[in-house]
Amino acid sequence: MHPFPHHYTIDASVAPTGDAPLSAEGVGVIESAPPVEFGGPGNRWSPEALLTAALVDCLILNFRGIAQMSRFEWISLKARTVGTVDRADGKMRFTHFDTRAELVLPEGADAERARQLLHKAESTCPISNSLSCVGQLTIDIRFSPKGS
Repeated sequence: MHPFPHHYTIDASVAPTGDAPLSAEGVGVIESAPPVEFGGPGNRWSPEALLTAALVDCLILNFRGIAQMSRFEWISLKARTVGTVDRADGKMRFTHFDTRAELVLPEGADAERARQLLHKAESTCPISNSLSCVGQLTIDIRFSPKGS
């Protein structure tokens, strides 16, 4: 890992109509638009969806790194996060993030250790640590025979 602080630069532009392209050096452009709920077309990534995506992406990538450093064997991880925007304290903001993670482990793996690593992945995520709203992580663990 590189020493802190880390910096992330994103360029954005918009015209009176159309998409808002988001770009960063070395990666592809993301076309952004308002979500349907705000009168957008519904076929582009929105700021609300991007924040929700960042949260779930941080969780799964953190878990992968932590599991690797811990030499913890696992088969697959799927996660889905639902972000809720509502009015609270006189402002429109995210009020809740609900994440459901489904982790598949090989037969005989330590399920409690897996839960600990997932919770550690959540607690060390800079995205979730930067948010002031409530988050909930639900973990479902399944076992699969090795080689399946």
